[in-house]
Amino acid sequence: MTGVPGSTPARGPTAGRLARGVWLMLVAAVIVTVVLVSPYVGLDIDDSRLDVGGSLHYTVLVAHIFTAAVAIVLGPLQFMDTVRARRAVHRTIGRVYLLAGVLPSAVTAIPVALWSGRIVTRIGLVTAAVLWLITGGLAYRAARRRDFAGHRDWMMRNYALTFLAVTSRLLTPLLLLVQLPFGSGGGGPAGDRVASLIPIGQTLGWIVNLAVVEVVIRRRRRWGTGWKEASRGRPAGRDGTAAPGR
Repeated sequence: MTGVPGSTPARGPTAGRLARGVWLMLVAAVIVTVVLVSPYVGLDIDDSRLDVGGSLHYTVLVAHIFTAAVAIVLGPLQFMDTVRARRAVHRTIGRVYLLAGVLPSAVTAIPVALWSGRIVTRIGLVTAAVLWLITGGLAYRAARRRDFAGHRDWMMRNYALTFLAVTSRLLTPLLLLVQLPFGSGGGGPAGDRVASLIPIGQTLGWIVNLAVVEVVIRRRRRWGTGWKEASRGRPAGRDGTAAPGR
């Protein structure tokens, strides 16, 4: 995200929680990226974790995975104050994130989803890929217009879709645990049940992520508006914040 020129980072407990959250996202992103990419480093089709229908399918899948890895890892860096303070670095990372990560990964996600043969995967992932492209385009357009608040919000929504790769891998085992108390007799082997829950976890992943981000965006807007109204008309303190009322 691009910060407003001349603005100061948020302070206090809220800022601390946000900073810790960004670092947790980065750690989770790196771990999941290693897990995702490792079977495909050797470019051996026999090591693919997904069933592929030939060399073309495998090539598109590998392109999707490696470009998704770029987006997953670079995304959290854009939310760090130290990166946002260096505008040239922030812009460079943002362009790589969108042009080398989001764009190619979203485009290749569409055929990968359609080749999956599962209706839930097709609908869920194609929808997510289209929204991924749309939110990325809107974030870029907002930055070009110097609408930094809008750019920040659209980038948050965009990374919520990127973070699907992480969230879906948390939701799938949770969905399996929810089903266990209801008996396993009619559900088949655990491996088959996990396979059947993956498309559901993938779809719920981006829906949950977007819902959480919308809550965060709306709360920040309310907090920002309230702060401005509360500080209006008061002299500024040494740190640039409004001085307490007398």
